[in-house]
Amino acid sequence: MKALYLIDASIYIFRGWHCYPYSRQDGEGRPLNALHGFADFLLDLLEKEYVEYLVCAFDQKKSRCVRRALFADYKANRSPVPEELRYQFGLCRELVAALGMVSFTSNQYEADDLIATLATRLRGSECRSIILSADKDLTQLVGVQDEWWDYARKVRLSRSGAKKKYRLEPEQIADMLALMGDKVDNILGIPNVGQATAVRLLIKWKDIDGIYANLTKVHKMQFRGAAHVQELLMEHEDQVRLSRKLTGLFMDESGPSDPEALRLQPVDKKALRQTFDRLLMKPEQQQRWWRVLGEGAF
Repeated sequence: MKALYLIDASIYIFRGWHCYPYSRQDGEGRPLNALHGFADFLLDLLEKEYVEYLVCAFDQKKSRCVRRALFADYKANRSPVPEELRYQFGLCRELVAALGMVSFTSNQYEADDLIATLATRLRGSECRSIILSADKDLTQLVGVQDEWWDYARKVRLSRSGAKKKYRLEPEQIADMLALMGDKVDNILGIPNVGQATAVRLLIKWKDIDGIYANLTKVHKMQFRGAAHVQELLMEHEDQVRLSRKLTGLFMDESGPSDPEALRLQPVDKKALRQTFDRLLMKPEQQQRWWRVLGEGAF
């Protein structure tokens, strides 16, 4: 079975931005810390894993964001991306291209959606998806053979592992987030309903439709405040159903359906050397790169 590595690239770029020193700059004084962090993440992954199929999904500024069309304040609580970091996103995409890796981005869909499209579409092509992300939203994609991997925290969840962690099937994660809300993305959910209550409701009634089909029975459930939760569900039904649209994943119909389109290609050595020069990469670090690029799938 083919192992398809689906990387939520933006998370590892942001991690480099926050964790690597700002003093890492190019000859013009522009910071390169996010690029260094992302490059080190890719190198570490390639040293540890035998990789043949890999995709980096990038977020970008979206002129036709499907979620903002549904809810104008989606992610409105986030600060704008600093220009110094936006510049490095472009460099990270250049690095990916030089490494012979496939990348995707969209002005309509988020990286999560692009990953969801590939994981879902290629599941019937004898592919198992290894989703590298720290975003719990993506655990909803974990099929029987798949894996969600928070690389920085060294947490790997199979389908059974995700179920043990959240006490729900992966397909129920989006419903859980719709009920409890998601402050990171400014998704409202129901006030004063947290994860524990959302999980209880979903264990009992399976999904949001099931909860609302049995709404008059919620007050009989054996947890403190069940009657109040029933009132909140009734009061905020429109908000819950909107939140469920936001926490779900959209499919990009333009994505590839053949896993061979995602196979690693030969390295562009000239472009890669230029990237190494731009990074002012130390000789020993370059040697690690050339060593790993001369092995396995490369």
